[in-house]
This record gives sequence, structure tokens and C-alpha cells, in this order.
Amino acid sequence: MSDPVNFDFDEYIRQSEPEKQQKGYIWQTAIGLQDVDGLKPSEYLIETAKKNIDGDITLKEANELIHSYYESKTARIDAENRTEEADKVSARIAQILSEDAFVFSPEQFIAIHRRLFEGIYKFAGNIRDYNISKKEWVLKGKSVVYAGSDMIRDTLNYDFDAERHFDYSGLGIDKSIRHITEFISNLWQIHPFGEGNTRSTAVFSIKYLRSLGFEVNNTLFAENSWYFRNALVRANYSDIQKGIVEDKSYLEHFFRNLLLGEHHELKNRHLLIDTEMQPSEKIGDKEKIGDKKSAINVRNRQAIIAFIKDNGTVKASQVAAAIGLQPSRTRDYLSELIQDGIIIAEGANRNRVYRLK
Repeated sequence: MSDPVNFDFDEYIRQSEPEKQQKGYIWQTAIGLQDVDGLKPSEYLIETAKKNIDGDITLKEANELIHSYYESKTARIDAENRTEEADKVSARIAQILSEDAFVFSPEQFIAIHRRLFEGIYKFAGNIRDYNISKKEWVLKGKSVVYAGSDMIRDTLNYDFDAERHFDYSGLGIDKSIRHITEFISNLWQIHPFGEGNTRSTAVFSIKYLRSLGFEVNNTLFAENSWYFRNALVRANYSDIQKGIVEDKSYLEHFFRNLLLGEHHELKNRHLLIDTEMQPSEKIGDKEKIGDKKSAINVRNRQAIIAFIKDNGTVKASQVAAAIGLQPSRTRDYLSELIQDGIIIAEGANRNRVYRLK
């Protein structure tokens, strides 16, 4: 069986006829966006996507097949990996991104959430009525301060109204992208939904950017979705006592690559706050001798441990993609962490996975 995590969409798209490539890019984005919540699709979803790309079935039929698959008695839902959610939401994102219809409004944003998560979350399409916090590995367990539940609707209306009346004429591309970065950052920080906020924001953003006339680089969005989320986190977090202020430069680099084809380096490890550690500071539950490791090695180890802690059981390829390291260097770090007794490995070869000890 093929590994859906390692399926090479780029190669598959390149080998497709030109009229099939657009569908391929849409599926690539839809599947890639699941990575913002550490979700991976099933092989069945990948095969269904390929059938749609090849023209054997329509997007509507693809969605129906995925729905029927999880309705059948033979389908086994993996609650740990939330595979059903990854599959269904991927198919729904593909459907939405294939449609031209779009209205710039809070109602459209809410409708996207409803369409993506209906039947998955009971609160699909509903604005949260409780306050939240989320521990972020990029913030070393801290949380962004999200909008209070009693202010969500008013804040949404205010931000949409301000953006609707914003005049882009004569602004220039640099200032335009800086403003778009600010708007999407603020929209995400409102966090109107209990779960699925980043995926809904991403889909809405792609539709909005298209409505402004931008050609969106779907491949970049698919391959850097986790960076996108971490950049949103850094754009909305401050700790003045520690000298940390909101930094939207990472998110702006993402959008400049996305919309202008620039080549800013998008590495998740660069977004970690307070990454330099004292020689005797602990990583996980183990002591780290600082004079034997450079600051960059300590930072990378910390990023790997945080990623494994947040995602439970992971493959080396997932770690490499998330942290932005070469596969060989990633394996070196994983071996060190095993020797230090911080993580353990299970399985062999392609099935080898890592988790905290």
C-alpha cells in the first residue's frame, strides 16, 4: 500500500494533462491544510482524489464516496488520528475551492466553517460562546489571547466593515500585502470557532485573495500550512516582560511567497520564542549539557520534542517537514533523543514512529 503522508502530489500533477492540473492543485491544498491540526488523510481519500483528478468522478461524487465510506460497517474510524475528519474536510475544502461563488462577509466565513465541519463538530457554523486558550509549541506552551466570546460578533462585523471600505488604489503591492497580512492575522485572532478556526481562515483567505485578483500559489499553501498557523500565532502574541512583541514579518513572508512568488525561507524553527537555553536548563525531563551542544542544536531538539509532544506519535518525515530540517539531520537528532532517554522508537523502516518516553 502507498503511504498517503508521502504521496507525491507534485509529481502526480506534473504528469497529468494541463486541464487536470488545477484539480490536482486544489486537492493538494485541501489535503495539505489538514496539517495545521496534525491530521493525515487515509489512502482511500488519496485514491478518491486521484479518481477526481483523472476525471473518473466529479467532486460531488468524491464527497459522496467519502461519506459512504465512513457510513459503512467495514470502515473503522481511528479516533487517535482523526482520519475521518481529515478525509471529509479535505474533500469539502476541494469542493469549496473549486467553486467561483464568494461573498466577502462574516456570514460567508461562518458558512465555510459550517460546510467544512458539519457532522464532525456539533458546533459547526456556530460562533463559540465560551472563552478559550490553546497551548502552542511555538510559544513554549503559552497561548495567544483570543477575542472574548461576548465580543466575537461585534469584532467580526467591525473588521469586515473596515476591510470592505479599505481603498487599495494607489497603495502599491508592498503595502497591499502588508495590509492583507494584518487583516487575515486579525481575523484569525478573533477565533470565532471552537475548533477548525485555522482551516476555515485559510479557505476563506484563499477565496478572498482570488476575489482581489491574486493568483494563489496552491502548492506553497499545501506544503507550508503548519508554518502558516505558527506565523499567525507569532503575529498575535506578546510578552513585554520578556521582550517579545507581535511579529507579523513571518506571516508577511508567507504571503509574499504565496502571492508574488518570492523565496523567503519558511522554517518553523525560526518562529520559536525564547529558544536559547541556559547550560543547565532542562529539555523535557532530561538535563542538557549546554557546553557540548551549540545553541542551534538545542533549539532544534526543543522544536522536535515540542512537535512530538503535541502530535503524540510521528514519523521522521513529519518531523523533518514540520521543523524544516533535512531528513538525514532529523534522523541524527531523533537518534540523540533516543540515546538521551527522551523519546522512544517503535516499528521499523517506513513504519517506524517516535513518541515521548
